[in-house]
Amino acid sequence: MTSTLQPTSPPTPSPEIAKSLRGRSLPTWAPKAIGALSVALALVGVFGPVGFWLVFVAWLVAAIVPLWSMFVEGRRKATDRFVTLLVTTAFVIALFPLGSILTTVVTRGAPVLSSDFFTYSMRNVLGEGGGIYHALMGTLLITAAAAAISVPIGLFTAIYLIEYGEGKRLARWIRFLVDVMTGIPSIVAGLFAYALFVIFFGPGVRMGVGGAVALSVLMIPVVVRSCEEMLKLVPNELREASYALGVPKWRTIVKVVLPTALAGIVTGVTLAVARVIGETAPLLIIAGLTDSVNFNLFDGRMATLPVFTYFSIITPGVPPGPSIERAWGAALVLLIIVMLLNFAARLVSYFFSPKGER
Repeated sequence: MTSTLQPTSPPTPSPEIAKSLRGRSLPTWAPKAIGALSVALALVGVFGPVGFWLVFVAWLVAAIVPLWSMFVEGRRKATDRFVTLLVTTAFVIALFPLGSILTTVVTRGAPVLSSDFFTYSMRNVLGEGGGIYHALMGTLLITAAAAAISVPIGLFTAIYLIEYGEGKRLARWIRFLVDVMTGIPSIVAGLFAYALFVIFFGPGVRMGVGGAVALSVLMIPVVVRSCEEMLKLVPNELREASYALGVPKWRTIVKVVLPTALAGIVTGVTLAVARVIGETAPLLIIAGLTDSVNFNLFDGRMATLPVFTYFSIITPGVPPGPSIERAWGAALVLLIIVMLLNFAARLVSYFFSPKGER
């Protein structure tokens, strides 16, 4: 006769034993209550007359939790709570300027937005009226031309660095020059584009394509670095499997490597476009400013949103109110474009990345 042994579940400790094993701890309501009080004091300090001092008092109130934890829970748990407080404080400090910028630009620029603001230029407009149509078209055209120049150059450079130049001296020099170009001030890029076009068209040249060249100087290093990092993430096993099937290297890059890294490449390119679309100094030098719509990148001045905003502030005219309002509206539109580009980069990264990385 055989008997079947039934598995027995381990005994469940009583609440008193479990509490003794965990050790002493603060009441669950204590951190939440003190945190809510500190947040309330901080909000009153931000929007109230006492300002900084009340915010500082709020931080001291929040610091009660680590001190209390020192006496109740011990040094280790108190250190953990104190570091959490420091990290949260740093996050709030970093978030405050962003929130302030967004609030200011939206509140000042939203009342200006209208259908006329997007469909009219500033040609023959004095005082009220007019819009940013000419500057919006100039920004889109110049940025698109800069992307058309930068993306092939940056992508092919990254492919060479990863697939062909590993361990070569030329690849090391290219990486060094790309790192140097990443830190070039935007005004230097504008001066370079102006000097280049002066050679062919003479002094005083102003062209939209010159602005595209200047922006591409700033954009190419970002594209190279982002694409290079994405290509590094492609597993070598995929390349070796393709080579084992007799596929040539160029076809392996086109059919295996690039599709695998497509999400990261598109995200990097989109963020590079968002980085240069708000540049003012190089466009101020080489693209200039005009009140009329110009769709020809190779003929005459072209207005852009950053330059339009700049001139609307420094030369507002009489009365200055409408010009300043248009500047805030243009700044809001530029901010919306940058946010849409970042949102598009997120979507591309989500839908084109491998399923396991979503």
